[in-house]
Amino acid sequence: MHNFHAQAGVFYGVGVGPGDPLLITLKAHHLIQSADVICYLANQVGTSQACDIAHISIASRNEPATEIAIPMPMSTDRTAANAAYDLGAKKITEQIKTGKSVVFLCEGDPLFFGSFSYLLERLSDAHECFVVPGVSSVNGAASALQQPLTLLQESFVVMSGRHTDAQLEQALISHDSVVIMKAGRARPRILAILDKAGRTADANYLAYIGRENEEILTDVAQLANQAGPYFSLFVVLRQERNS
Repeated sequence: MHNFHAQAGVFYGVGVGPGDPLLITLKAHHLIQSADVICYLANQVGTSQACDIAHISIASRNEPATEIAIPMPMSTDRTAANAAYDLGAKKITEQIKTGKSVVFLCEGDPLFFGSFSYLLERLSDAHECFVVPGVSSVNGAASALQQPLTLLQESFVVMSGRHTDAQLEQALISHDSVVIMKAGRARPRILAILDKAGRTADANYLAYIGRENEEILTDVAQLANQAGPYFSLFVVLRQERNS
C-alpha cells in the first residue's frame, strides 16, 4: 500500500472522527503527516478539539507543520462566525497561492455538520479541494451503545438541538430511530420533548464519544435537567426492534 501524500496547492478537509485518535483513517493520517500546513478551529484560548484528537498523527510528522488556528467566537452569532470563516479562508488562500498543501482538521466527518463546509464554499471555486470522510459521532455513538441505528424497514433521521420543539417532536413521533445532535444547551428542552413524545425510555445520552471523559447514560431520566457539553447527543431507538 502506497502512502497518500498531500499535493502542492491543494486544500484538504480531513475528518478526524469523534474522539479516538485510532479512528482516524489511514488516508487522513498520511495527509496530516505530509501536509505543509495544518489548519483547525480554536476556542478563545487557542485550544482545538480536532488537534487533540489528531495528536498521534501530528506528533509522528518528520518535521513540524505551519499551523493556522481559526479562532471562533463564543457566541452563536452567525455574523461573527462568518467573519471568522472569511479570515480563515483568506489565510488558507495565502498558503495555497505559495504552493503549500493545507489540511483542515475537522471533528467527525467534514461534510456532516462539519465546519469545513463553510470553508469549502469559500475556496472551492478558486482552488483544488479534496475531502477525506471521517467517522461521525452518530456512528461512534452506535458503536459505543452496541446498538444498530436501523434494522430492516426502520426509519432513521438525524436532527439537531437547534431545531424547534415542534420539529423535534414530529421526528420522534414519525421515526423509529432519531439522533439529536448538538444537544448541549438544548438538553433540558430535549428531555421535555422526549417526555411529551413518549420516547424517554427509548433514549440514550452520550457525550465526548471515544474520549477519555466519555459519558454514556442509557436511562436519561437520571440526567440532570440542565445544559450539557457541546459534544453530546441523544440516540433514540425503539425498545422493540424489527429482527
